Amino acid sequence: MLLNDYGLVGVFLIAGVAFVLAAMLTAWIFRPHKPTPAKLAPYECGETVKGQGWLQFNVRYYLIALVFVVFDIEALFLIPWIYAFKDVGLLGYVEMMAFIAILFVGLAYAWKKGALEWQ
Repeated sequence: MLLNDYGLVGVFLIAGVAFVLAAMLTAWIFRPHKPTPAKLAPYECGETVKGQGWLQFNVRYYLIALVFVVFDIEALFLIPWIYAFKDVGLLGYVEMMAFIAILFVGLAYAWKKGALEWQ
């Protein structure tokens, strides 16, 4: 019985992969393909490209992005917890305060290192 269940999952997996591959092959066969120099040129928001496409960004942009991700994750966990506050009890409250404390330590560290300054 268990083997039949896994066999059914395998059949659906193979059918799904075959369907995706057939769709991609069909699209590749019937697509219009007439390259011109204008179509092959890089497109940057309607502007002509000037200079190299490779330039080094300041590491502060990445640090700001990481701080944003930290607060985004905090909101992701904090908002559902607020709605379930009555059901989680004291243990849930203590765990969430520990979670917020860990995030606060990370924020304090980033602030101390100057990661939040734009200069």
